[in-house]
Amino acid sequence: MKTAYKRSTIYLEPHIYKALKLKSVHSSRTMSDLVNDAIRLSLAEDYEDLQAIENRMNEPEVDFELVLKELKESGRL
Repeated sequence: MKTAYKRSTIYLEPHIYKALKLKSVHSSRTMSDLVNDAIRLSLAEDYEDLQAIENRMNEPEVDFELVLKELKESGRL
């Protein structure tokens, strides 16, 4: 079954448009496919970041000033 696409207008900086157009020609893929893949990748990265934050919510907080003091006292800073 073919995916139903939604039409949208986006405005690209001229150098970004040129690079996208060249990549499209060289990869034999449409500009829409390349943009969809880039957005999908960006959203997947956002999801991974949110998952990492959620996984670390119960970690104890570390006082930055205390860490700096300990590094200084141990001679590592």
